[in-house]
Amino acid sequence: MTGYIRPLQRLSRNDEPSFGGKSANLGELLTADIPVPPGFAISTEAFHAFVCDAGLEDRISSALAGVSPGDVDAIGRASHAISEAMRFAPVSAAVRDEIAEHYANLGEDSPPVAVRSSAVGEDSQDATFAGQQETYLWVRGTEHVCDAVRDCWVSLYSPSAISYRARLGDGERAAAMGVTVQLMVDAEVSGVMFTCNPVSGDPSMVAINASWGLGLAVVGGEVTPDDFLVSKVTREVVREHIHPKDVQYVPDPDGTGAVRVAVDGDRRGARSLEPADLARLVDVARRIERYFGCHQDIEWALPRGETERVFIVQTRPVTAVAKKPEKPKPASAMSLIMSTFGATPPKDA
Repeated sequence: MTGYIRPLQRLSRNDEPSFGGKSANLGELLTADIPVPPGFAISTEAFHAFVCDAGLEDRISSALAGVSPGDVDAIGRASHAISEAMRFAPVSAAVRDEIAEHYANLGEDSPPVAVRSSAVGEDSQDATFAGQQETYLWVRGTEHVCDAVRDCWVSLYSPSAISYRARLGDGERAAAMGVTVQLMVDAEVSGVMFTCNPVSGDPSMVAINASWGLGLAVVGGEVTPDDFLVSKVTREVVREHIHPKDVQYVPDPDGTGAVRVAVDGDRRGARSLEPADLARLVDVARRIERYFGCHQDIEWALPRGETERVFIVQTRPVTAVAKKPEKPKPASAMSLIMSTFGATPPKDA
């Protein structure tokens, strides 16, 4: 084996350059004994092998030549040309064989998995590629997993991703994509939470958004999720807004993929999280924040039919949060006296 793939539990933040931020952070969560669905990570070297074996380097370089951040039409043409070339290229045999082996280790009878993009640099504190690349849920079978992996690689060259890298000044030579593959959580409720109030910057709060089913409806903005603000210290629910939640994503009855369905009438206006659920989420959020040493943006899921478990499927640093205005320091007596006479007070006044 060429070593393109590694189990998530064998990753740390030092592996981010080779496996991407999402996979590296999940490895850290497992080290911290945070509940994470089992899975494996595909390295950026697998992506490079795919590009090299398919002879795509020159086509990618040619398509991107001269593209500037503000040229929307040129970026769109470049993205289309690269995507078309990549979608019809086969995943290299060595990578495919490793995917088959690690996928088989996740369980018998082709278990459903989530296949998530894990771009290098996507989850840093200075920049985030959140929403720029793709995730595929409820994927089953080795061939479908390989196809989803390739589609994640394709999303590295979506118009928004090309434009984003150009605005950051990142050279396309450095563009690389890892992929995370995890067992699916059949979520009764899922959502996101921040280990601070992202509006006010208050670090004593956990902000939680939640809705029914898989996380696609929340992340994709298709529903207005229930909104909770909970104290880290007292676990008191400081604020809650329960919204109508008309749609949810659930496993396709055919066994592959997720489908968008209407929420039953009596559940649309019902609260998605009970106080005990909120307390468990806050406890996990505090542990994650303490481990990473900074505020975190966390995606989570509560499994269907279980009342005690929380699974974390992603965490990243919070990259944009309001800061509380600093209170002016009271002037010392010496400063007040000196300013009265138009003089400059000494530095130690």
